[in-house]
Amino acid sequence: MKTERIDWIADNPFYTKRFAYYVGRRCRSSSIKDVAEELHLNWKTVKDLEKQYMKEQLRRAGNPGPNIVGIDEIAIRKGHSYRIVVSDLLRRRPIWFGGVDRTEKSMDSFYQWLGHKKSKGIRLAVMDMWKPFYASARANIPQAAILYDKFHVIRHLGEALDTIRKSEYARLTGQDRKFIKGQKYHLLSHRENLSLEGKQSLKTLLTANKRLNTAYILKESFGQLWDYQSEPWARKFFDNWKASLKWQRLKPYEKFAEMIERHWDGIAAHCKPENKIALGFVEGLNNKIRVFQRRAYGLKDEEYLRLKVLTCMLPKL
Repeated sequence: MKTERIDWIADNPFYTKRFAYYVGRRCRSSSIKDVAEELHLNWKTVKDLEKQYMKEQLRRAGNPGPNIVGIDEIAIRKGHSYRIVVSDLLRRRPIWFGGVDRTEKSMDSFYQWLGHKKSKGIRLAVMDMWKPFYASARANIPQAAILYDKFHVIRHLGEALDTIRKSEYARLTGQDRKFIKGQKYHLLSHRENLSLEGKQSLKTLLTANKRLNTAYILKESFGQLWDYQSEPWARKFFDNWKASLKWQRLKPYEKFAEMIERHWDGIAAHCKPENKIALGFVEGLNNKIRVFQRRAYGLKDEEYLRLKVLTCMLPKL
């Protein structure tokens, strides 16, 4: 007896590939539960059909050979359970999801998967200031420049400013506290992104508290660092910024400056023209991942999550 393979039949023999791809397209913007209810299917059937659709997307996308990679981690569940996501920043798509945590060993598995030949083609690696990522890159792609993601650097600065805000709230009493309470968003946002009411609240806060006013001005001025195209001038700016902390009693900022000092090479790399690359893609990808993690809440199929991450930026079939 001979079994003939029919090309237009899906992996599930009760459905055609055309229908499987329709289900997959619907699942790009809706949850499995919603699509199952709409099409009167079992949710497991919908999930299996979507997985077939995503596997076909990856097959058509081909094997990556990245020149510039972005490295980040995502939490897949509570309790410090992480997976590493590596993206091709030129083609603007994630290419690898894996590891069992965010250790150097897990990061090494990406380069092993990519292979020695393609790893040699990487000229720039963008990452946060996590030591295992740096150590793995230096061991596996020594030819590549390391660039620390400025969004992660700015996040550390924002956390330092918020620590100062909390310490000021704890130090003050009575009416003086009312200017600080509920102002975290206004302090950490760029002024141009605030509403008229937000700008007025921020102005009132900065007028009422000299220490927070100083911290806010320093936070805003630090952003000039990314505009320099000469490392010596960038270094001079940072040295002046660090010197301005003297006598200001801003301990969290002093710790932040020490962190920048330790990671200066990866930050100064922003000055080189060949390293000027739009980094908003990584933040946009993280937002997309959070959206479909919420949609798939309670789903423990890690292979499904892997496929979802790797195909979220690929075109529809």
